[in-house]
Amino acid sequence: MAETSSFGIRLDRPGTTGLRAAFFGVWFVDLVATILFFTVPYAYEINPVTVWLHGLFGLAGVVLAALIYAGFVLVIGYILSRPFDVGFVLTVVVLYALFASNNVVLLVSREPLLAPIVP
Repeated sequence: MAETSSFGIRLDRPGTTGLRAAFFGVWFVDLVATILFFTVPYAYEINPVTVWLHGLFGLAGVVLAALIYAGFVLVIGYILSRPFDVGFVLTVVVLYALFASNNVVLLVSREPLLAPIVP
């Protein structure tokens, strides 16, 4: 379904409904893992924007950072035309899945996902 912005730019929802659901699913897992990074002593967040917002607002800053990142993805996805929007959102889903799975493995096993591979 196409919409038109107040600037006259035609906006299409990025990707398919399933792809958007996958994005929000892995985004949420990454958000929870990132929040846990600030509560466990053996893992820490390295994203400077997230760390800065955490310093300003506490855990609400972590959520704010995650919302900002999701907002960027949505805005870029809306602006891109098909098939670029699908490719962009799919790439973000794959990257988020990799990052989120690494974060979950790190929190559970105290070792990063690539630790056995990279010395």
